[in-house]
Amino acid sequence: MKAWLLAGGMLLVGAESGAALQVVYPPNGHQTTSPRIFLIGTHSPREPVRVNGEVVLRSPAGHFAPSVPLTVGNNTVQIAAGSQSLTLNIRRSLPHRPATPLVPAVDVARLPGEPLCFQAVLPPTDGVKLHLGQWQVDLLPVPTTPLAGNETVLMNGLVDPAGDSHTTYKGCLRINQPGVWGQPQLVWGGQQWLSPGKVTILNPDRLEVATLIQEGIARTGPSTDYSRLTPLPVGTQDQVIAQVGDWVQLRYGGWLQRRQVRTQVTSYAPQAIVRGVHSRIGADWTEIDFPLTSAVPIEIHQEPGVMDLTLWHTTAQTDTIRLDDGPAVRTFTWQQITPQQVRYRFFLHAAQAWGYRLNYQEHRLILAIRHPPPLRPNSLQGIKILLDPGHGGDEDLGALGPDGTPEKQVNLQVALLLAEQLKRRGATVILTRTTDVDVGLGERVALIQNQAPHLALSIHYNALPDAGDVWQTQGIGTFWYHPHSHDLAVFLHKYLTQKAQRPSYGIFWNNLALTRPTVCPAVLLELGFMIHPQEFEWLIQPPAQIRLAQTLAQGIEIWLRKSVR
Repeated sequence: MKAWLLAGGMLLVGAESGAALQVVYPPNGHQTTSPRIFLIGTHSPREPVRVNGEVVLRSPAGHFAPSVPLTVGNNTVQIAAGSQSLTLNIRRSLPHRPATPLVPAVDVARLPGEPLCFQAVLPPTDGVKLHLGQWQVDLLPVPTTPLAGNETVLMNGLVDPAGDSHTTYKGCLRINQPGVWGQPQLVWGGQQWLSPGKVTILNPDRLEVATLIQEGIARTGPSTDYSRLTPLPVGTQDQVIAQVGDWVQLRYGGWLQRRQVRTQVTSYAPQAIVRGVHSRIGADWTEIDFPLTSAVPIEIHQEPGVMDLTLWHTTAQTDTIRLDDGPAVRTFTWQQITPQQVRYRFFLHAAQAWGYRLNYQEHRLILAIRHPPPLRPNSLQGIKILLDPGHGGDEDLGALGPDGTPEKQVNLQVALLLAEQLKRRGATVILTRTTDVDVGLGERVALIQNQAPHLALSIHYNALPDAGDVWQTQGIGTFWYHPHSHDLAVFLHKYLTQKAQRPSYGIFWNNLALTRPTVCPAVLLELGFMIHPQEFEWLIQPPAQIRLAQTLAQGIEIWLRKSVR
């Protein structure tokens, strides 16, 4: 008998001959909040594999993916096959609660009279009070419904939000007097806690004006947990009306991280007038020029065949607009929808849009709307397609198959095969990587924005969060973000599942870096599950990869021909 210490500290004991029992996920010492976890691994199909004494289901090649229930605290999982055995130690903890009893526990600033609300998460108790300078407010228990994380959408809602024995208490103050009012103090059950953050009531006559020094990732609230809004171009200006920690809220509503802006205190709020809108029709883009007296916040909204541009804090003095009938835009309307908002609505020639760009050149806002691509009858010559093989390099392996095959390897194999198929049809193909190298997400996104292909596809294979049911989850998943990418996502998903005879995992709107570029329809494809024992056997077969690349190339060409008008 011999013993080996495997990667991650797992101890394998067994005979010197025969196939080694292997578990590639989770690593020994793994920590999770999930009530269960799946084990991904493999062993010779000639011997049964037992997990905690129970024989587990395996694929014909011997791969396995059972789920094991976890209790809170330390869990020991035994995996055995013949004379070999593995021991995994997994720790389950309860879902994260705020590190401090009071939220927010950072510097907070509000305008006079605005609600200043606090929330405490405490064991059930009576008499929870908050003191702030000369003010006091009772924090009262409120019924709360725990929300599951967004990842449950990817698991068909299988994971219920976990609760605990704590209660949420809430209360609000309204302070009309500007000034710095110090640190809130929380008092409950004979205990007290002083917040490290201080409260400031802003002087409405001396507010900061923020100017964006990089593209602003505007959100619906003061953290990255909140949803994205239309990004704000460099140079955008607006008043700061609130602060929570290192996040600031602009007057139009969106929240930005302070590092994205520079500020100066002024006695005026940016306000714009727009006049003399005009356009230029180029070879590939129609550029629409909005002369403004200030670089105000903007919002883009798309529907099939329609694009809306809203300018905030703007009054129209528009008597003349030039917009010739061109390849992209058929006509337009505009409306002063509120005293502070002007909306321009552009009607496209077809329901399928092909992307846009938006930037400030000083106080001139330039909206560029992309023309449909050129398409020859029997060739994709003139069509530029970007393929992004996901992951890559020594540190970014992606998901692991049961035998340890990294996702990055399969992504690249299929992307190179697809590139070959598209080139045979005449397309120009750009690859974000052609070898096993690390390419950052920012670099991949920048390549799409700078190269402006007609289509961008990110190639991936899938995995699940710890609580997922691996054996019941397989198939092709397709992800999109901008409305102009939706039809491509739906078409390719249906085409692949039907022509390649693969299961459908689903079509998802998802805020992913490789679906966010605006210059073209961009879709992320999860072409199967690395962790599904049987699907893994299909997706690593070279003949199956060739057929998949052929089918995907056919689908891309058919979609282009039906979509270009």
